[in-house]
Amino acid sequence: MKTKIGDFIELDYVAKTKNDNKVFDLTNEEKAKEFNLYDEKRSYHAIKICLGYNDIIPGLDEALIDKEPGKYVIEIKAEKAFGNKDHSLIKLVPNSVFTKQNIKPFPGLMVNIDGFIGVIRSSSSGRVLVDFNHPLAGKDLVYEVEIKRIINDIKEKLESFLDLISKDIKFKLENDKVIINADEKIQNYIKEEIKKRIPEIKEIEFEKQPLENK
Repeated sequence: MKTKIGDFIELDYVAKTKNDNKVFDLTNEEKAKEFNLYDEKRSYHAIKICLGYNDIIPGLDEALIDKEPGKYVIEIKAEKAFGNKDHSLIKLVPNSVFTKQNIKPFPGLMVNIDGFIGVIRSSSSGRVLVDFNHPLAGKDLVYEVEIKRIINDIKEKLESFLDLISKDIKFKLENDKVIINADEKIQNYIKEEIKKRIPEIKEIEFEKQPLENK
């Protein structure tokens, strides 16, 4: 069976930048150790996403549609990944901004300026050149992926969607009705997304008291 928009799938991947074949993200623990990227604080596992809903970068989302479960190598152009580099986001910042924060600027340092994350490209003459583009902007990517399976279980679909928002959201599924414990600020978003992604669920309620089990 081939995948289609709206399908939930389980996915393993190794993501690389095309120009230098450098791995920047992966889901498999053995692969992480193989590439000397293993982080004991991280939990490695296949991800579960809903196709067509921007749970992953656009180019990969599109490429995984109309595919049988299995392994693929997918090339993604920068504009369908993290976007082309926007030169207006490369700015000169006075050195005094860093002095106030007790930061000694140097090339490659990641900094937070007024809530915006950037990387220092150069520092001279009292001014610092900071690039506020995404670190992977302008880069073509290669994903080595395995679509492990298409998910059909309603509870697993719901759990995978809610986990994308927060691991702390609890729910109880009773046939085609779900009761969810979640912050009021995101309840409308959750409700609308469930209606679109999991139409098998006909009734959605929110519980103010904490739910003990999913």
